[in-house]
Amino acid sequence: MKNILFLFVAFALVSCKKSERYGPLNLKNGQEVELLVSPRYAADNDVLLKLPGNVDAGASLWGFDQREPGYTYRVKARFNRDKEPLQDGPEYYFIFEKIISKEQYKGNESFTVQLITNYAVGGPNIRLSKTGADYYMIPDKLQLTYANSTVQNELEEIWLNAQEIRANWQKGQRPKWKAIKATVVHDPQKFGKAYLVQQIQFID
Repeated sequence: MKNILFLFVAFALVSCKKSERYGPLNLKNGQEVELLVSPRYAADNDVLLKLPGNVDAGASLWGFDQREPGYTYRVKARFNRDKEPLQDGPEYYFIFEKIISKEQYKGNESFTVQLITNYAVGGPNIRLSKTGADYYMIPDKLQLTYANSTVQNELEEIWLNAQEIRANWQKGQRPKWKAIKATVVHDPQKFGKAYLVQQIQFID
């Protein structure tokens, strides 16, 4: 009788462990899902959605290196939950597996990107670099072109401050501003490679 009871308890524990679910969508560790990836790469409203139903996935997607701005993707991914997350790292996230479909975005609505990011370790950082005369939000991947000379001058001011910070990082120098919001559209001349900056808002 005791052996039967022991086996029942052991089976119940194993079954419970197999059915454990995590995150806002109650997913199993290792569960495969379909996700909808927006064309607004690195934007404020770059929301990852779970299909079907277009529900907020509630976690980030790792390993999708092929992603290009300006394209909507349906992808297959695997939900992952770490038993011991890295310090300041997420407990759960999705791991990219493959592209199901890719479609070019045809709209022209503007959206916002942040040019200052805040990290738990290291503090605020300006997301801007420069190669020759070209500005980049993400080096060699996402260029920032400008609609007029005013925006060009503002990008140059941000870049100069970024250089100061990187030269004086040991002194803990921080950006001149608390936040920088850039209003952008997909650049039709460099679609998939650049955002055209229409306006920049500095927040002191």
